Amino acid sequence: MQTNNMMDSVFFVASKLIWAVISPDSLIVLLGVLAWISLVIGWQKLSRRLLSACALLLLLVGFLPLGEWLIAPLENRFAANTALPAEADGIIVLGGAISPVDSQAWNQVEIGSAGDRLTNFLYLAGLFPDAQLVFTGGSGAVTQQEFKEAEFAQYLFEQLGVTDRAIIYESESRNTFENALNSKELLSPAEGEKWILITSAFHMPRSVGIFCQQEWVVTPYPVDHYSRKGDLLRVEFNFSGNLSLLVTAVKEWVGLVAYRITGRTDQLLPGSENYCGVPLTEEARGL
Repeated sequence: MQTNNMMDSVFFVASKLIWAVISPDSLIVLLGVLAWISLVIGWQKLSRRLLSACALLLLLVGFLPLGEWLIAPLENRFAANTALPAEADGIIVLGGAISPVDSQAWNQVEIGSAGDRLTNFLYLAGLFPDAQLVFTGGSGAVTQQEFKEAEFAQYLFEQLGVTDRAIIYESESRNTFENALNSKELLSPAEGEKWILITSAFHMPRSVGIFCQQEWVVTPYPVDHYSRKGDLLRVEFNFSGNLSLLVTAVKEWVGLVAYRITGRTDQLLPGSENYCGVPLTEEARGL
């Protein structure tokens, strides 16, 4: 068990360090810096090539929704507003909507762009009054591990008056793999139980693959969509928005590949056609 924990920690730290280098925003900065260094040391031909590549990348990111092109296939793997079971034993929501560091700094819950995860968690909690509710999320930062997202989620739900339901808060996980692993250890779900999983649509394929690898069959309930469905072929200038979404999309694809190579998911790209070895019904697939 100690060896597994050590390997999980190595994977966690290595993934953060590697991503800091290969992320699209880092590559743009790196190209610009290398172009300047090449110019300073007299390598003008190389400098021009690097600067041209940097300028081209800036234009492409600024005018084209590259991130949406990459993220749309992930968001379409599972249907939105999927058919729900008549009864549910539990509802799990993955962390990622609350910034624990910012929340600690301002002494109030700071919700980011993935807030749909929380609102839909409360919505489904109302639909299934007997289901066990679970929030799983610790800190995804290499440093400041003392600030746990689950703790601030508990503050938020108490502020919203959700006091009549018992919610299990799992606060030690640092990534999605640990979300599933730690939650399973806490809950010990029995075979045949019906659990609903809530997370962002682009993140659902990797999440489902991880839960399947843990032999935990869940009903995916994707929320928080980012691609503009039916309007992907457009040209408009939105550099900051396009770059932010491109970073998110590339990170998720890299995560899918890395998790599959390391055996943390049961398949590269799970989808509604067949996951955990069980095909979804046509109604659940949105057909």
